Amino acid sequence: MVELVNVTKIYPPDVVAVEDVSLRIYKGEILYLTGMSGAGKTTLIKLICRLETPTRGLIEVAGRDLSQISTAGIQRMRQKIGVAYQEFRLLDKQTVLQNIAMAMEVTYASTKAIRARVDELLSLLNLSDKRDKLAGELSRGEQQRVALARAAANGPSLLLADEPTGNLDPAATELVINLFRHLNEKNGSTIVVATHDESIYAETEHRVMALSNGQLSALPNHAPRQIELFEA
Repeated sequence: MVELVNVTKIYPPDVVAVEDVSLRIYKGEILYLTGMSGAGKTTLIKLICRLETPTRGLIEVAGRDLSQISTAGIQRMRQKIGVAYQEFRLLDKQTVLQNIAMAMEVTYASTKAIRARVDELLSLLNLSDKRDKLAGELSRGEQQRVALARAAANGPSLLLADEPTGNLDPAATELVINLFRHLNEKNGSTIVVATHDESIYAETEHRVMALSNGQLSALPNHAPRQIELFEA
């Protein structure tokens, strides 16, 4: 599904965000990327959806080299990728329904289908009573869950979530974990979660990788069963 080979990202003048990372993420996998703030998690998420380009190295998504895809091709690819940004990127003066529906309108889904999907996601995230509220009137935790619902709206092949529980209490965090499980089991979505919240992955059976100073390693006690970090 996703493959990175010897990927390095350096920001001017000489800030190394990601250094010589090689990683294979398999179709249908749930992968947790952990590490302290500034470790390179957000950069890695942005590289995978080509919001950033690597200084060196190869990145492939669904077998396609991202550096060889046209701008129009990248836009089409992103219709199959859901991204939950750390800063949410909601439209404050639009309702929750409108914010989530916006992601589906580009697929030409019917109004009926859009409303049904929005209602389903809001129910999963315990936000049904917020559907007609303006996004700017919500708490930070509610906004975070709306951003996740928007990222999940189209049942993406690949979901990238950057610190998805940073503003959530344990009960809301459990709802988010259940959403990931739902997408993975129902749609076969590949899910990559960047987080420093150990409670998300403490009991997980899925692979957990640690980023530190831009370098990636397997987290002890979370060794993959048949999915590996590989040497390119």
